[in-house]
Amino acid sequence: MSSSYRWVIVGAGALMSCVALGAMFSLAIFQEPIATATNWSHAGIASAMTLNFIVMGVGGFMWGAASDRFGPRPVVLIGSVILGLALVFASRAETLFQFQLTYGVLVGLSASAFFAPMIAATTEWFDENRGLAVSLVSAGMGVAPMTISPIARWLITEYSWRPAMMMIGIGALVLMVPAALLVRRRPDAPADEPVANSISSDGPVSLSKVFASPQFIVLGLTFAACCAAHSGPIFHMVSYATVCGIAPMAAVSIYSVEGLAGLGGRLLYGTLADRLGVKPVLVAGLLVQAGALATYLAVSDLSEFYALAVVFGSAYGGVMPLYALLAREYFGPRIIGTVFGAATMLSSLGMAFGPLIGGWIFDTYGNYSWLFIGSALVGLGAAGIALAFPPLPQKKARAAFAAS
Repeated sequence: MSSSYRWVIVGAGALMSCVALGAMFSLAIFQEPIATATNWSHAGIASAMTLNFIVMGVGGFMWGAASDRFGPRPVVLIGSVILGLALVFASRAETLFQFQLTYGVLVGLSASAFFAPMIAATTEWFDENRGLAVSLVSAGMGVAPMTISPIARWLITEYSWRPAMMMIGIGALVLMVPAALLVRRRPDAPADEPVANSISSDGPVSLSKVFASPQFIVLGLTFAACCAAHSGPIFHMVSYATVCGIAPMAAVSIYSVEGLAGLGGRLLYGTLADRLGVKPVLVAGLLVQAGALATYLAVSDLSEFYALAVVFGSAYGGVMPLYALLAREYFGPRIIGTVFGAATMLSSLGMAFGPLIGGWIFDTYGNYSWLFIGSALVGLGAAGIALAFPPLPQKKARAAFAAS
Protein backbone atom coordinates (compact mmCIF):
# COMPACT_ATOMS: atom_id res chain seq x y z
CA MET A 1 0.00 0.00 0.00
CA SER A 2 1.31 3.45 -0.89
CA SER A 3 2.83 5.43 1.93
CA SER A 4 0.59 8.30 0.89
CA TYR A 5 -2.29 6.39 2.49
CA ARG A 6 -0.93 7.54 5.83
CA TRP A 7 -2.53 10.93 5.14
CA VAL A 8 -5.88 9.19 4.70
CA ILE A 9 -5.39 7.83 8.21
CA VAL A 10 -4.66 11.35 9.45
CA GLY A 11 -7.75 12.74 7.69
CA ALA A 12 -10.04 10.01 8.98
CA GLY A 13 -8.70 10.43 12.50
CA ALA A 14 -9.15 14.20 12.40
CA LEU A 15 -12.72 13.89 11.13
CA MET A 16 -13.75 11.32 13.72
CA SER A 17 -12.14 13.18 16.62
CA CYS A 18 -13.83 16.39 15.42
CA VAL A 19 -17.31 14.89 15.28
CA ALA A 20 -17.00 12.75 18.42
CA LEU A 21 -15.49 15.37 20.70
CA GLY A 22 -17.54 18.15 19.13
CA ALA A 23 -20.75 16.24 19.78
CA MET A 24 -19.76 15.49 23.36
CA PHE A 25 -18.66 19.04 24.19
CA SER A 26 -21.73 20.51 22.52
CA LEU A 27 -23.43 19.90 25.85
CA ALA A 28 -21.96 23.29 26.80
CA ILE A 29 -24.18 24.80 24.08
CA PHE A 30 -27.19 22.70 25.05
CA GLN A 31 -26.89 23.38 28.79
CA GLU A 32 -28.86 26.63 29.02
CA PRO A 33 -31.62 25.64 26.55
CA ILE A 34 -32.08 22.30 28.33
CA ALA A 35 -32.23 23.99 31.74
CA THR A 36 -34.77 26.53 30.48
CA ALA A 37 -36.97 23.92 28.81
CA THR A 38 -36.87 21.28 31.54
CA ASN A 39 -36.10 23.17 34.78
CA TRP A 40 -33.24 20.75 35.43
CA SER A 41 -30.42 22.34 37.44
CA HIS A 42 -27.18 23.50 35.82
CA ALA A 43 -25.26 21.19 38.13
CA GLY A 44 -27.48 18.25 37.21
CA ILE A 45 -27.01 18.82 33.49
CA ALA A 46 -23.28 19.44 33.89
CA SER A 47 -23.00 16.17 35.82
CA ALA A 48 -23.72 14.40 32.53
CA MET A 49 -20.41 15.81 31.31
CA THR A 50 -18.75 14.59 34.50
CA LEU A 51 -20.10 11.12 33.73
CA ASN A 52 -18.80 11.57 30.17
CA PHE A 53 -15.28 12.04 31.43
CA ILE A 54 -15.39 9.21 33.98
CA VAL A 55 -16.78 6.72 31.47
CA MET A 56 -14.51 8.12 28.77
CA GLY A 57 -11.53 7.42 31.01
CA VAL A 58 -12.38 3.77 31.57
CA GLY A 59 -13.45 3.40 27.96
CA GLY A 60 -10.23 4.97 26.66
CA PHE A 61 -8.19 2.29 28.40
CA MET A 62 -10.46 -0.51 27.17
CA TRP A 63 -10.63 0.76 23.58
CA GLY A 64 -6.87 1.40 23.50
CA ALA A 65 -6.12 -2.16 24.61
CA ALA A 66 -8.68 -3.48 22.09
CA SER A 67 -7.02 -1.55 19.27
CA ASP A 68 -3.64 -3.10 20.16
CA ARG A 69 -5.20 -6.56 19.92
CA PHE A 70 -7.77 -6.28 17.12
CA GLY A 71 -6.67 -3.20 15.20
CA PRO A 72 -8.19 0.30 15.19
CA ARG A 73 -10.89 -0.16 12.52
CA PRO A 74 -13.38 -2.34 14.46
CA VAL A 75 -12.93 -0.13 17.51
CA VAL A 76 -13.71 3.16 15.77
CA LEU A 77 -16.54 1.57 13.77
CA ILE A 78 -18.30 0.35 16.91
CA GLY A 79 -17.67 3.70 18.59
CA SER A 80 -19.22 5.57 15.64
CA VAL A 81 -22.45 3.56 15.81
CA ILE A 82 -22.77 3.90 19.57
CA LEU A 83 -22.17 7.67 19.44
CA GLY A 84 -24.89 8.34 16.89
CA LEU A 85 -27.45 6.19 18.69
CA ALA A 86 -26.54 7.65 22.09
CA LEU A 87 -27.24 11.21 20.92
CA VAL A 88 -30.58 10.13 19.46
CA PHE A 89 -31.53 8.40 22.73
CA ALA A 90 -30.41 11.42 24.80
CA SER A 91 -32.63 13.70 22.73
CA ARG A 92 -35.64 11.64 23.83
CA ALA A 93 -34.81 11.59 27.56
CA GLU A 94 -37.78 12.62 29.71
CA THR A 95 -35.99 12.84 33.06
CA LEU A 96 -32.64 14.17 34.18
CA PHE A 97 -31.60 10.67 35.24
CA GLN A 98 -32.35 9.29 31.78
CA PHE A 99 -30.39 12.13 30.21
CA GLN A 100 -27.42 11.52 32.50
CA LEU A 101 -27.38 7.83 31.60
CA THR A 102 -27.70 8.26 27.84
CA TYR A 103 -25.58 11.36 27.35
CA GLY A 104 -23.25 10.82 30.28
CA VAL A 105 -22.58 7.09 29.93
CA LEU A 106 -23.16 6.16 26.28
CA VAL A 107 -21.73 9.31 24.71
CA GLY A 108 -18.70 9.12 27.00
CA LEU A 109 -18.15 5.44 26.18
CA SER A 110 -18.34 6.05 22.44
CA ALA A 111 -16.29 9.26 22.38
CA SER A 112 -13.40 7.42 24.02
CA ALA A 113 -13.19 4.97 21.12
CA PHE A 114 -11.34 7.37 18.82
CA PHE A 115 -8.50 9.29 20.45
CA ALA A 116 -6.17 6.55 21.70
CA PRO A 117 -6.78 4.09 18.81
CA MET A 118 -6.33 6.74 16.10
CA ILE A 119 -3.27 8.25 17.77
CA ALA A 120 -1.76 4.75 18.00
CA ALA A 121 -2.59 4.07 14.35
CA THR A 122 -1.05 7.36 13.28
CA THR A 123 2.21 6.79 15.14
CA GLU A 124 2.44 3.41 13.40
CA TRP A 125 2.13 4.96 9.95
CA PHE A 126 4.68 7.78 10.51
CA ASP A 127 8.41 7.37 11.08
CA GLU A 128 9.19 11.04 10.37
CA ASN A 129 7.16 14.15 11.24
CA ARG A 130 5.33 12.07 13.83
CA GLY A 131 4.67 15.10 16.03
CA LEU A 132 3.02 16.97 13.17
CA ALA A 133 0.92 13.94 12.16
CA VAL A 134 -0.32 13.31 15.70
CA SER A 135 -1.10 17.02 16.05
CA LEU A 136 -3.16 16.96 12.86
CA VAL A 137 -5.24 14.03 14.13
CA SER A 138 -5.70 15.83 17.43
CA ALA A 139 -6.55 19.00 15.51
CA GLY A 140 -9.98 17.53 14.90
CA MET A 141 -10.70 18.33 18.53
CA GLY A 142 -9.76 21.95 17.84
CA VAL A 143 -11.95 22.16 14.76
CA ALA A 144 -14.97 20.85 16.68
CA PRO A 145 -15.87 24.15 18.41
CA MET A 146 -15.75 25.92 15.03
CA THR A 147 -18.12 23.43 13.43
CA ILE A 148 -20.27 21.35 15.76
CA SER A 149 -20.88 24.13 18.31
CA PRO A 150 -22.20 26.78 15.88
CA ILE A 151 -24.27 24.12 14.12
CA ALA A 152 -25.70 23.06 17.48
CA ARG A 153 -26.52 26.67 18.39
CA TRP A 154 -28.24 27.25 15.04
CA LEU A 155 -30.22 24.03 15.26
CA ILE A 156 -31.34 24.84 18.80
CA THR A 157 -32.49 28.29 17.68
CA GLU A 158 -34.41 26.87 14.74
CA TYR A 159 -35.85 23.67 16.18
CA SER A 160 -35.29 23.57 20.00
CA TRP A 161 -32.83 21.33 21.79
CA ARG A 162 -34.39 17.89 21.28
CA PRO A 163 -34.58 17.92 17.46
CA ALA A 164 -31.16 19.58 17.38
CA MET A 165 -29.52 16.82 19.39
CA MET A 166 -31.24 14.13 17.33
CA MET A 167 -30.02 15.67 14.07
CA ILE A 168 -26.46 15.85 15.39
CA GLY A 169 -26.66 12.16 16.27
CA ILE A 170 -27.87 11.22 12.79
CA GLY A 171 -25.18 13.42 11.24
CA ALA A 172 -22.53 11.68 13.33
CA LEU A 173 -23.57 8.30 11.93
CA VAL A 174 -23.53 9.57 8.35
CA LEU A 175 -20.05 11.07 8.65
CA MET A 176 -18.22 8.70 10.96
CA VAL A 177 -19.15 5.22 9.77
CA PRO A 178 -17.62 5.74 6.29
CA ALA A 179 -14.53 7.36 7.85
CA ALA A 180 -14.11 4.39 10.20
CA LEU A 181 -14.12 2.00 7.25
CA LEU A 182 -11.05 3.79 5.84
CA VAL A 183 -8.93 3.02 8.89
CA ARG A 184 -6.40 0.21 8.71
CA ARG A 185 -3.04 -0.83 10.07
CA ARG A 186 0.18 -0.13 8.22
CA PRO A 187 0.92 -3.27 6.16
CA ASP A 188 4.69 -2.80 6.11
CA ALA A 189 5.07 -1.74 9.73
CA PRO A 190 8.68 -2.07 10.98
CA ALA A 191 9.50 -4.60 13.64
CA ASP A 192 8.67 -3.54 17.17
CA GLU A 193 11.20 -1.32 18.81
CA PRO A 194 12.52 -2.50 22.17
CA VAL A 195 10.20 -1.16 24.82
CA ALA A 196 11.43 0.46 27.97
CA ASN A 197 10.04 -1.21 31.07
CA SER A 198 9.30 -4.50 29.32
CA ILE A 199 10.79 -7.74 30.58
CA SER A 200 12.37 -8.46 27.22
CA SER A 201 12.26 -7.05 23.73
CA ASP A 202 10.75 -10.25 22.34
CA GLY A 203 8.75 -11.54 25.28
CA PRO A 204 5.46 -10.32 26.69
CA VAL A 205 5.43 -6.77 27.99
CA SER A 206 5.03 -6.37 31.74
CA LEU A 207 2.20 -3.84 31.99
CA SER A 208 2.41 -3.78 35.78
CA LYS A 209 6.00 -2.64 35.46
CA VAL A 210 5.04 -0.07 32.85
CA PHE A 211 2.26 1.42 34.99
CA ALA A 212 4.50 1.53 38.08
CA SER A 213 7.35 3.25 36.22
CA PRO A 214 8.27 6.89 36.96
CA GLN A 215 7.73 7.67 33.29
CA PHE A 216 4.10 6.57 33.32
CA ILE A 217 3.33 8.04 36.75
CA VAL A 218 4.57 11.49 35.75
CA LEU A 219 2.87 11.21 32.36
CA GLY A 220 -0.48 10.27 33.90
CA LEU A 221 -0.37 12.87 36.68
CA THR A 222 0.63 15.68 34.34
CA PHE A 223 -2.06 14.73 31.82
CA ALA A 224 -4.69 14.53 34.59
CA ALA A 225 -3.76 17.88 36.16
CA CYS A 226 -3.60 19.60 32.79
CA CYS A 227 -7.11 18.43 31.89
CA ALA A 228 -8.48 19.16 35.36
CA ALA A 229 -7.26 22.74 34.92
CA HIS A 230 -9.00 23.48 31.64
CA SER A 231 -12.11 21.26 31.64
CA GLY A 232 -14.31 23.47 33.83
CA PRO A 233 -13.42 26.75 32.10
CA ILE A 234 -13.90 25.22 28.63
CA PHE A 235 -17.30 23.77 29.50
CA HIS A 236 -18.60 26.88 31.26
CA MET A 237 -16.99 29.47 28.95
CA VAL A 238 -20.20 30.18 27.04
CA SER A 239 -22.17 30.59 30.27
CA TYR A 240 -19.41 32.75 31.79
CA ALA A 241 -19.36 35.05 28.77
CA THR A 242 -23.15 35.33 28.92
CA VAL A 243 -22.96 36.28 32.60
CA CYS A 244 -20.46 38.99 31.60
CA GLY A 245 -23.07 40.46 29.25
CA ILE A 246 -22.05 38.84 25.96
CA ALA A 247 -24.94 37.85 23.64
CA PRO A 248 -25.50 34.05 23.36
CA MET A 249 -24.40 33.67 19.72
CA ALA A 250 -21.36 35.89 20.33
CA ALA A 251 -20.55 33.79 23.39
CA VAL A 252 -20.56 30.67 21.22
CA SER A 253 -18.17 32.45 18.84
CA ILE A 254 -15.67 32.75 21.72
CA TYR A 255 -15.78 28.99 22.01
CA SER A 256 -15.14 28.79 18.26
CA VAL A 257 -12.15 31.15 18.49
CA GLU A 258 -10.69 28.90 21.17
CA GLY A 259 -11.09 25.96 18.83
CA LEU A 260 -9.40 27.78 15.95
CA ALA A 261 -6.55 28.79 18.22
CA GLY A 262 -6.31 25.21 19.44
CA LEU A 263 -5.92 24.04 15.86
CA GLY A 264 -3.04 26.45 15.31
CA GLY A 265 -1.56 25.56 18.68
CA ARG A 266 -1.53 21.86 17.86
CA LEU A 267 0.35 22.47 14.64
CA LEU A 268 2.76 24.92 16.29
CA TYR A 269 3.48 22.86 19.39
CA GLY A 270 3.75 19.62 17.40
CA THR A 271 6.29 21.16 15.03
CA LEU A 272 8.27 22.69 17.91
CA ALA A 273 8.28 19.33 19.71
CA ASP A 274 9.80 17.67 16.63
CA ARG A 275 12.57 20.29 16.65
CA LEU A 276 13.12 21.27 20.29
CA GLY A 277 11.99 18.21 22.21
CA VAL A 278 8.67 17.40 23.83
CA LYS A 279 9.35 18.23 27.49
CA PRO A 280 10.33 21.93 27.23
CA VAL A 281 7.47 22.62 24.82
CA LEU A 282 5.00 20.87 27.13
CA VAL A 283 6.13 22.77 30.25
CA ALA A 284 5.96 26.10 28.41
CA GLY A 285 2.46 25.34 27.15
CA LEU A 286 1.22 24.39 30.61
CA LEU A 287 2.53 27.66 32.06
CA VAL A 288 0.80 29.68 29.33
CA GLN A 289 -2.43 27.80 30.03
CA ALA A 290 -2.28 28.59 33.75
CA GLY A 291 -1.60 32.27 33.10
CA ALA A 292 -4.50 32.52 30.67
CA LEU A 293 -6.91 30.92 33.14
CA ALA A 294 -6.02 33.49 35.79
CA THR A 295 -6.42 36.34 33.29
CA TYR A 296 -10.03 35.40 32.58
CA LEU A 297 -10.91 37.04 35.91
CA ALA A 298 -10.07 40.42 34.36
CA VAL A 299 -11.97 40.22 31.05
CA SER A 300 -15.41 41.68 30.42
CA ASP A 301 -16.01 42.67 26.79
CA LEU A 302 -16.06 40.60 23.62
CA SER A 303 -12.72 41.78 22.22
CA GLU A 304 -10.95 40.83 25.45
CA PHE A 305 -12.60 37.41 25.39
CA TYR A 306 -11.43 36.90 21.81
CA ALA A 307 -7.84 37.91 22.57
CA LEU A 308 -7.61 35.63 25.59
CA ALA A 309 -9.34 32.79 23.72
CA VAL A 310 -6.45 32.81 21.23
CA VAL A 311 -3.88 32.44 24.02
CA PHE A 312 -5.83 29.90 26.06
CA GLY A 313 -6.99 27.83 23.09
CA SER A 314 -3.53 27.57 21.55
CA ALA A 315 -2.05 26.51 24.89
CA TYR A 316 -4.47 23.78 25.94
CA GLY A 317 -4.85 22.58 22.36
CA GLY A 318 -1.13 22.59 21.69
CA VAL A 319 -0.12 20.46 24.66
CA MET A 320 -2.70 17.69 24.15
CA PRO A 321 -0.89 15.75 21.38
CA LEU A 322 2.42 15.92 23.25
CA TYR A 323 1.34 13.29 25.78
CA ALA A 324 0.97 10.73 22.99
CA LEU A 325 4.45 11.55 21.74
CA LEU A 326 5.88 11.02 25.21
CA ALA A 327 4.06 7.69 25.55
CA ARG A 328 5.44 6.55 22.18
CA GLU A 329 9.00 7.62 23.06
CA TYR A 330 9.00 6.08 26.53
CA PHE A 331 7.26 2.79 25.76
CA GLY A 332 7.55 2.14 22.03
CA PRO A 333 4.87 1.20 19.48
CA ARG A 334 3.80 -2.27 20.59
CA ILE A 335 1.62 -1.23 23.53
CA ILE A 336 1.03 2.44 22.82
CA GLY A 337 -2.74 1.93 22.54
CA THR A 338 -2.86 0.39 26.01
CA VAL A 339 -0.42 2.83 27.59
CA PHE A 340 -1.91 5.94 26.04
CA GLY A 341 -5.39 4.63 26.77
CA ALA A 342 -4.44 4.33 30.45
CA ALA A 343 -2.98 7.85 30.43
CA THR A 344 -6.15 9.10 28.76
CA MET A 345 -8.18 7.41 31.50
CA LEU A 346 -6.31 9.44 34.11
CA SER A 347 -6.76 12.63 32.08
CA SER A 348 -10.49 11.97 31.77
CA LEU A 349 -10.78 11.51 35.52
CA GLY A 350 -9.00 14.86 35.86
CA MET A 351 -11.50 16.43 33.48
CA ALA A 352 -14.50 14.82 35.12
CA PHE A 353 -15.03 17.21 37.98
CA GLY A 354 -14.43 20.55 36.26
CA PRO A 355 -17.92 20.85 34.73
CA LEU A 356 -19.64 19.64 37.90
CA ILE A 357 -17.62 21.89 40.21
CA GLY A 358 -18.14 24.83 37.85
CA GLY A 359 -21.90 24.25 37.88
CA TRP A 360 -21.89 24.00 41.67
CA ILE A 361 -19.86 27.21 41.98
CA PHE A 362 -22.29 29.09 39.77
CA ASP A 363 -25.38 27.70 41.53
CA THR A 364 -23.84 28.64 44.91
CA TYR A 365 -22.18 32.01 44.24
CA GLY A 366 -23.85 33.23 41.06
CA ASN A 367 -20.47 33.67 39.30
CA TYR A 368 -17.45 31.69 38.11
CA SER A 369 -14.57 33.50 39.87
CA TRP A 370 -13.54 30.60 42.09
CA LEU A 371 -13.61 28.25 39.10
CA PHE A 372 -10.94 30.26 37.29
CA ILE A 373 -8.84 30.79 40.43
CA GLY A 374 -8.80 27.10 41.24
CA SER A 375 -8.19 26.10 37.63
CA ALA A 376 -5.17 28.41 37.35
CA LEU A 377 -3.63 26.89 40.49
CA VAL A 378 -4.17 23.36 39.20
CA GLY A 379 -2.61 24.43 35.90
CA LEU A 380 0.52 25.60 37.70
CA GLY A 381 0.63 22.25 39.47
CA ALA A 382 0.55 20.46 36.11
CA ALA A 383 3.58 22.43 34.94
CA GLY A 384 5.40 21.57 38.16
CA ILE A 385 4.70 17.85 37.75
CA ALA A 386 5.90 17.97 34.12
CA LEU A 387 9.31 19.17 35.27
CA ALA A 388 9.79 15.74 36.87
CA PHE A 389 9.67 13.85 33.54
CA PRO A 390 12.70 11.52 33.31
CA PRO A 391 14.97 12.01 30.27
CA LEU A 392 13.58 10.43 27.14
CA PRO A 393 15.24 7.04 26.48
CA GLN A 394 17.42 6.51 23.45
CA LYS A 395 16.84 3.38 21.39
CA LYS A 396 20.10 1.76 22.47
CA ALA A 397 19.40 2.53 26.10
CA ARG A 398 15.92 1.06 25.80
CA ALA A 399 17.31 -2.06 24.20
CA ALA A 400 19.86 -2.53 26.98
CA PHE A 401 17.20 -1.95 29.62
CA ALA A 402 14.77 -4.36 27.98
CA ALA A 403 17.42 -7.06 27.71
CA SER A 404 18.53 -6.69 31.33
